Amino acid sequence: MPKFSQRHKQGAANAITKRGAPRAIGELLTRGAPVLSQIRDQSARQTFWQSWFSEQLPEALGAHITGAVARDGILTAFADSAAWAARLRYALRELQPAIERADPGVREIRVRVLPRA
Repeated sequence: MPKFSQRHKQGAANAITKRGAPRAIGELLTRGAPVLSQIRDQSARQTFWQSWFSEQLPEALGAHITGAVARDGILTAFADSAAWAARLRYALRELQPAIERADPGVREIRVRVLPRA
């Protein structure tokens, strides 16, 4: 005879109903969970820097930028190869005053290599 003691415990049915009704994904995203708001803010900053670079840099150089991250006063720009990273490093040195005007919180600029996936 099978054992049913695990399935028919008192309160087992109540555990399912206490969780509440399921929520829509849109509601969860707009509610502003701390992790999601941090991701949304970081994405907005990356989009800002990508568009700023495309306006300020020559088209040939801007096409080789794979990303940009501004965190803790450090702006890190990523190029798809070491050769383009060197060119980007020199170009950003010349644009440093304009970068500081665009975001006064930037104290340091770094360039790294990040190939396209």
